[in-house]
Amino acid sequence: MQSLGEQLQSLEGRICLMCVGNADGGDDALGVRLGEELAGELAGTDTAEIVIAGTEPERFLFRGACDGYDHLVFVDAVDFGDEPGSVVLLNTREISGRFPQVSTHRLSLGLLAQWVEARGNTRAWLLGVQPQSLEPGRELSPGVQAALAMLVVVLKHRFNAGVAVC
Repeated sequence: MQSLGEQLQSLEGRICLMCVGNADGGDDALGVRLGEELAGELAGTDTAEIVIAGTEPERFLFRGACDGYDHLVFVDAVDFGDEPGSVVLLNTREISGRFPQVSTHRLSLGLLAQWVEARGNTRAWLLGVQPQSLEPGRELSPGVQAALAMLVVVLKHRFNAGVAVC
């Protein structure tokens, strides 16, 4: 089985990281925090873009699906029944199977991923982290904080030079 780093390396071409979540929602802030971390540490490149979408990924979806990206990777805290801080990379079929319509967003990530792929050549993915608590006003739990630190390192390595931030 491939490591997360190997899985991300296999995503060739231009990548849009769509960082999703509620910045005030405990572990649900994971996606937003990751976007902020990468924005602060990486310079621009032609191969990647970070979109900090917050709780409204549908507002930014057209850009991710239509600006010539080969892959759109949603980054979000999602309950997939594992230990807090566990990380998973799922393709559209797997996202739709696990998260068909239940979502803290207006539209489920499964439905958004299907829309992206139906538009053309962009493949959709979910880089999900298992939350411990989505309670408003709380900080990231220790497991999710560790996952965040690991993802920053893995993604910086994946993109080498950096990313552009919008």
